[in-house]
Parts: sequence; structure tokens; C-alpha cells
Amino acid sequence: MLALLLILATAALASANISAENFNGEKVFRVNVQNEEQVKLINDLANTMQIDFWKPDSVVQVKPDSIVDFRVEAAHVSTAERFLEQNGFNYRVLIHNLQTVLEAQIDRQGRAAGHGYEKYNTWEEIEAWTQQISEENPELVSRLVIGTTFEGRNMYVLKVGKEGVNKPAIFMDCGFHAREWISHAFCQWFVKEAVNTYGTDAQMANLLNNLDFYILPVVNIDGYVYTWEKNRMWRKTRSTSPNSRCIGTDPNRNFNAKWCTMGASKYPCDDTYCGSHPESEKETKALADFVRSKLSSIKAYLTIHSYSQLLLFPYSYGYDIPEDFAELNALAEATVKELATLYSTKYEYGPGAETIYPAAGGSDDWAYDQGIKYSFTFELRDRGSYGFSLPPSLIKPTCEETTLAVKYIANYVLQHLY
Repeated sequence: MLALLLILATAALASANISAENFNGEKVFRVNVQNEEQVKLINDLANTMQIDFWKPDSVVQVKPDSIVDFRVEAAHVSTAERFLEQNGFNYRVLIHNLQTVLEAQIDRQGRAAGHGYEKYNTWEEIEAWTQQISEENPELVSRLVIGTTFEGRNMYVLKVGKEGVNKPAIFMDCGFHAREWISHAFCQWFVKEAVNTYGTDAQMANLLNNLDFYILPVVNIDGYVYTWEKNRMWRKTRSTSPNSRCIGTDPNRNFNAKWCTMGASKYPCDDTYCGSHPESEKETKALADFVRSKLSSIKAYLTIHSYSQLLLFPYSYGYDIPEDFAELNALAEATVKELATLYSTKYEYGPGAETIYPAAGGSDDWAYDQGIKYSFTFELRDRGSYGFSLPPSLIKPTCEETTLAVKYIANYVLQHLY
């Protein structure tokens, strides 16, 4: 069993929670899919056994001349390997034992009580942190409740910036997909950097003096809690439907942006299930309502995901080129160059559908179509060696370089307001 500690930030003692899922012996494969015949074979494989697609998000997004990463349960590993070999696939094993890698994410530091910026924090720790950082920095940070999740947890937005009148703003969220833990870590890191460097970093001071950052540290809180308590690989929300035995909706397929067309599923059991209607999820609707209430001030929308090292902009819901393509493409190119200056981390960039795969109902496309021109999706480290199981040792460098990128976009937005 995968033992994870659910540490209550408000409690003096930590209590252990045992995951219902055991990933011992499970492998993550990387397969080069070369042609339509191999696309069909991957579909055949997915129809004969349960496969967890890591990249792309589902089997329907597999296309010729692409790389596919997927997780296979221990009982089916030999069958999957034999299938790949017999059908002439070029493949390798990225992770040989997922249990071992996941346990390493909760190392000795991660088991220590209390919030930390170089470890993965439980929701209870993050919630306590949102209160603490706002109380300790009232001149820069305030905390807003924008709604509640399906299971009744408060959704917090941190407003970061010096007090001012009619300030333009940037909205940033993390934690759409529950298992993408490095995403959650980044929003916390960025708020810490904003607070700690305001007095020493002239660029950060200029940004906070002239912009507000609305930061939603965790969108899919219920799903995130579930990854700690039950199933580390959970992706969706935890909503239920009277018409299905399956749980949850993909919140990033649930926005009113050509909802439930390309790259989304109408089947509730699928990881890319689009929901019963746009904004069916309480989390999605709370985010959308908040953004709509601030449309006159929000000039950029940044959503943080993992993995693959990509900087994407609209559109993902189809292959249409956005009206602002030239500017967005140039800004993305400059941003990934800035990101690479710290650790030489290479990012690809471009419209979502062309750069990775079509995915309708995403928040970035929705934000752009609401009139927020500078709408970007980050897919953070890495490119597959760890995937969703990025070790704590890589939290700091990942967050440092991403902070550079976010600051670059924010500075560009500030310079191009008028």
C-alpha cells in the first residue's frame, strides 16, 4: 500500500492515510506511434485493458507521428510489452516501478508537519498557508472566497499587489488536474516570491505597484485531496451524477469554448469527460464567474499544468488561428527564451491544437474568447522521465524558471496596456 501522510496544518500531530491504490509493479511506457495502422493498434490495446494515458490525455487524441505515454497496471505489463513487441512498436519504459517514484515524492521533508515551498503540501496545509500569508502581508496580499467545491471546500483567490485604484490585473490558476502536483506547488511559490522580493527586486516591485495578480492556488481541490487519500493518479473533479456510476468531470473540458467537440468525451467514465453541460462543475463555474466579474481589469490569463514543457496559446478547440496569432507567438517565443536563461530548460510553444492535440472546452480558449488577449497555458516540467511524479528536488528549479516566465509576460502586458 502507498502510505501517504495527510498533515493537518492546524494540528499538532500528523496522521497517516493509506492510499487505496497500489502502484507497485506498474510501468509507464513511451511509444512512438508512426502511422494510422499503429494508431489503430493503440486503440485496440486500450480496448483490451485499462490504460491510463498520460500524454495525450486519451486514446482518441493519439495521432500518427506522435509520442504516447501511458501507464499500465502491474497485472497487464507483460501483455502490453508483448503486444508492443509483436506489432513492431518503437517503445521504451519511462518508469519501471511507479510505486517507488511516487513514494519518493513524499520524502522525509514532505512528511514534516507544516507548509513548505520545496515539498508537496496537502490541501489542509495550503489552505492554512493562504490565511497565514495574507495575514502576515496585508499590504500586498488579501484572500477572497470565490465559491465552494462539490464537496463543500472553500475556493480561495489571493489578490497580490499594492493597493490602488482601477489597476489592471492578471489572473493565474493552478491545480486544474489533481495529479499534476508541480502545478499546485508553483502558485504557492509565485506568491512567496512576490512577497519576499517586493523590497529587493525592482521589476517585481514595479509589477505589484501597477498590476494586481489574482491567484487561484488550487482549482480542483476535491480531486487534489483524493490524490493524497485514495488514488495518486486521479485527474478529474469528484462530482457525482444520478445518471452514472462514474465520478468526476475534466474541469479543463468544461468551459463554454466549443464545449465537448474535439478532444473531449461525452462518456462520464473517461478522464476527458466534458460534463453534462458547460460550467456544470462548481469549480469551473466559480472560476468563470470570478473572471467575468473582473473582465474590465483582467488583461492576461495564465493557467498552470504539467507536464511536457510547453507554452500554449489559443486555440486548442480547433485549428483556427487566433486573430492575435503573430503577437501571441512572438510573446511565447520570447517568454520561453527568458525561461531558459536560468537552467537551459527547453520549451516548445504554439497554438494548443497544433502543438499537442485538440482539446475543446479549455479555460485558456474560453478566456481568450472573453476578450482576454494574453491567454496562455504552461505545461511545466518534465518531458516524461517522471511525468506526474516529479520529485521534490525539482520543485525549486521548476518554480524559479517559471517565475521568470510569468514575470516576463506580466511585464510585457504592463508595457502594452495602452
